[in-house]
Amino acid sequence: MAATQHSKDLSRFFTEATLQRESSPLKALTKYMVADPTLVSLGAGLPHPSTFPFAQIGARVAQPGTSVENTQTEKLNVSVMANGSETVEGLAKFLQYGNGRGVASYANFVREHTKRVHKPRYEDWDVVVSQGNTDAFVKALMLFCERGDTLIVDEWTYPAIMSTVGPMGIKLAAVTMDGGGMMPEALDQVCAAWTGPYNKARVAYMVPTAQNPTGSTMTAERRRAIYSIAQKHNLVIIEDDPYYYLQFGEYIAQKDGDAVERCMELPGISRLVPSLLSMDTDGRVIRLDSFSKVLAPGLRCGWVTAPRYITDKIQFHNETSIQQPAGVSQAIVSKLMNEQWGHEGWEQHLVQTQREYAKRRDRFVDLCNKHLKGMVDFTVPEGGMFVWFRVQLNEEMQGRADAMEEVFNAMVAAHVLLVPGHFFSPQGYAKASNSPYLRAAFSYASVDELEVAVCRFAQALAPFTARVD
Repeated sequence: MAATQHSKDLSRFFTEATLQRESSPLKALTKYMVADPTLVSLGAGLPHPSTFPFAQIGARVAQPGTSVENTQTEKLNVSVMANGSETVEGLAKFLQYGNGRGVASYANFVREHTKRVHKPRYEDWDVVVSQGNTDAFVKALMLFCERGDTLIVDEWTYPAIMSTVGPMGIKLAAVTMDGGGMMPEALDQVCAAWTGPYNKARVAYMVPTAQNPTGSTMTAERRRAIYSIAQKHNLVIIEDDPYYYLQFGEYIAQKDGDAVERCMELPGISRLVPSLLSMDTDGRVIRLDSFSKVLAPGLRCGWVTAPRYITDKIQFHNETSIQQPAGVSQAIVSKLMNEQWGHEGWEQHLVQTQREYAKRRDRFVDLCNKHLKGMVDFTVPEGGMFVWFRVQLNEEMQGRADAMEEVFNAMVAAHVLLVPGHFFSPQGYAKASNSPYLRAAFSYASVDELEVAVCRFAQALAPFTARVD
């Protein structure tokens, strides 16, 4: 059913810089060129396309639902020529300066995809391109936060967030988590009991699916509760969801001698946990999506979904920063999605990607259950790339201020690397340096290397834990 209501206007929370951000005067002239095909422009300082030395840009891509390493299936040729087709522009458009909104065929695909998957519940929503979610986060943050403001985050959060807000003079307010992510009652308490010299928070940042670093995924019920708290306290939510399509469900323990495939039923798109955007009736969710985890991070292609008055401001910011994602990347993604894979092939690819990470998750958890018993506690992730360990330090090490530093040094000496928990703490190193947490990623090492890594990890932990054999 089509949305019929309009988003609520939250522009009163815009920063002074956002209020002053308008379209580039030069970019604004483009509308005359678009409206009048007979117009001869002497106004645009654009390089002539005949000087572009590229006659064709392309890639060989796996068939949807198959791995690029599969030598038994023929690869697809994805080529963008100088002249475009009915659905995808030519190189003269992709390689030219852009307007900050993105090349139309790319933007149209992600807009239609968003409509199919999330079904936004207010009518004035739109999308705007980004260079991935880190770029998108900075621009979403700067809409509402400036020096002296506060950003609400999980008690363990992505380090780039801290690196971004620190130099901007923005304080972080951490909200307690459990195995299911940010706790609604804790968010309510932080907002209700606000004290201190910094401005009361207007924005909450969260990764609701396969959270980095904890791997936690909020249930639909918890997302609804979080959204209700946001309505109660009039918060804007930045929904950073790069792992959204890497959901793969419950872990089933491997039985001895059981080689049965454990990841036959994967969610694809239709059975994903509903997003916060899909629950948003007010237009208070700014959703960040990216192709980084599901195509390739080097493409630097993503998009933001929000009310149009917000995506307009991000467009204006793009015009004075990135312009738009690289034209080569937009060209390949647009051609692939619009003319080769389509929405059906895109879902087949997502299922294949889910299957790959599900196998890795299952193998890694099998190994942890086998080799790390009594040494660590962890919650099995139902998506993403990470396992969050709490080290069970023995009684002697619990009294040592440098215990986790010694654990880290022992891991390095054993030739295995996990990320110390304090890297993810909004409290900073001084307060969190001895937190007994470590983050492991099962995404990059080969399946064979996972066993080597877990055995080395167990060897490193042994002197510091009360192991149960």
